[in-house]
Amino acid sequence: MNTQDQTPKTELEEQQAENQQAINPDVETIELDKPIKMGSIEIAKLDIRKPNVMALQGVKITDLMQGDVSAICTVIPRVSSPTLTKAQINQLEPSDLAQIGAALILFLQPSSVRAAILQQQ
Repeated sequence: MNTQDQTPKTELEEQQAENQQAINPDVETIELDKPIKMGSIEIAKLDIRKPNVMALQGVKITDLMQGDVSAICTVIPRVSSPTLTKAQINQLEPSDLAQIGAALILFLQPSSVRAAILQQQ
């Protein structure tokens, strides 16, 4: 396969991601820098859902907004698909944890702020 064949596919994937975001703005797909092992399966992508009140119980919203690692790790299994265990969360690369944290922080913003931020991207 030549480089020209790969470029349209990448553009198509980007368009599909944008379409998915438009269809369901309450789910953010995170492509992991380093896949997580789940038995014999490698997880390369995580869907992070907008947390509801139940998912945030026991966590200070201010801690999440400040990017507190413990708070983010507490919320991840409650909002990720597939659901991650504590051991799998501990396998995450710092850059992947930062991406997930950024998605959670964005979800906690008012919808008008989220729309403005997403428009800038």
